[in-house]
Amino acid sequence: MIGQMGIRITGAIAALWLSLASPLAADTAPVVVELYTSQGCSSCPPADDYFHKELAGRDDVIALAFHVDYWDYIGWKDIHADPAYTQRQHSYARAAGHRSVYTPQMIVNGSDHVVGAHPGKVEGFIKAHKKTAGSVELAITRDGNQLRINATTAQPKPMQVHVIRYKQAEKVSIKRGENAGRVLTYANIVSEWETVKDWNGRGDLSTNVRVKGDAPIVVLIQQKNGGPIETAARIK
Repeated sequence: MIGQMGIRITGAIAALWLSLASPLAADTAPVVVELYTSQGCSSCPPADDYFHKELAGRDDVIALAFHVDYWDYIGWKDIHADPAYTQRQHSYARAAGHRSVYTPQMIVNGSDHVVGAHPGKVEGFIKAHKKTAGSVELAITRDGNQLRINATTAQPKPMQVHVIRYKQAEKVSIKRGENAGRVLTYANIVSEWETVKDWNGRGDLSTNVRVKGDAPIVVLIQQKNGGPIETAARIK
């Protein structure tokens, strides 16, 4: 667990945050795996189970489950779904040149798309991304209700800073629809997602975000319009 500790960055920012941040270079940043799922999707439980048992607890992976709303009409409204998460998935589809979206889908570091029920392919993408050095150095720390985000890069480009909160696990008894009668466990359920800042990488990034509650915090720095995730950090 990172707890109240941050992720160290180099240069002038590192000098400022060395006493608060534990070291983690850009090339060892966790790999982000996003699961797009729905409680109303009969094909999703195997992917949800793999996500819960194999990905959600890993330190080298930041696993985030985005519940979408486009299956709500078939008999069961997903209690964790948000139209914003559906739009995020559509942004990825447009960036990849895909005409449609589907569940279960996993997207690895914002760039590799795979059917969520194919663990072998997911693991292969995770392994490949762990070998790829990121272009952004990031540090996050929390002091009470203030989250401090600092970043630097030698490769300027249009990027955005996202702050995400999630519930670590929840059992849901599904009463209707394709999964009627099943009690399913969902993990790392995204409950808040906010784009807090645009950043072009020309000059260091330093910003504060107000946060409250004990839910884990994830910061993503990502290229705009469904582009690759440059780096990520988490405070549990």
